[in-house]
Amino acid sequence: MSTTAGLPYLRQLPLGPMKNFVYLVGSAIGPQTAVVDPAWDADAIVQALQEDGRRLDAVLLTHHHGDHTNAAPALLERFDVPVYVQATEVPFLGSLGLRGALKPIGPGHRVELGDCSISCIHTPGHTPGSQCFHCRAGLVSGDTVFVGACGRCDLPGGDVELMFDSLHRVLGALPDDVPLYPGHDYGDVKVSSLGRERETNPYLRVGSKSDFVALRSRPRR
Repeated sequence: MSTTAGLPYLRQLPLGPMKNFVYLVGSAIGPQTAVVDPAWDADAIVQALQEDGRRLDAVLLTHHHGDHTNAAPALLERFDVPVYVQATEVPFLGSLGLRGALKPIGPGHRVELGDCSISCIHTPGHTPGSQCFHCRAGLVSGDTVFVGACGRCDLPGGDVELMFDSLHRVLGALPDDVPLYPGHDYGDVKVSSLGRERETNPYLRVGSKSDFVALRSRPRR
């Protein structure tokens, strides 16, 4: 999928056995491109870049889990590009061997790819350094918010109260018409919007932090 009418380029790639989405995001007028959460199939990612005449300039990681990062080493064997990750997530990435490429960032950092400016939004809860990426094409949300669900908070580094704040305070500052591109194909559509999720997603509809904690603590799939 590529956006048109002056919006930044964005392509959604369904890859791997865990229904992951990998994203290519970049300039509308030039080849500059970042890959978000490269996983499972580096060759497929490179092929998509070549098909669309794109150039890889950066890797953006929403968080450290292997199903979102396991193709990064293979990509970095072919491309000498930085890997942007929230600083609090760096300690979890040691086993990937990306130290030389890692660019630790803080909340509010922007990655500039030609005319595409990508805001890195720190959204802890799933992991300490989870982040979403927002540009004019939409919000790439990793494992923070899905279509009809949100990320788990019971894995190492997870925090259910921080997840509530991330969903309701941090992402709550974004308008309803922002398209939502989730990290997994778990819902009834592959692309949603924040407004649709605020109407239908139980984790965004819940009214209080205590109710959210109770809902998130129920048995999950």
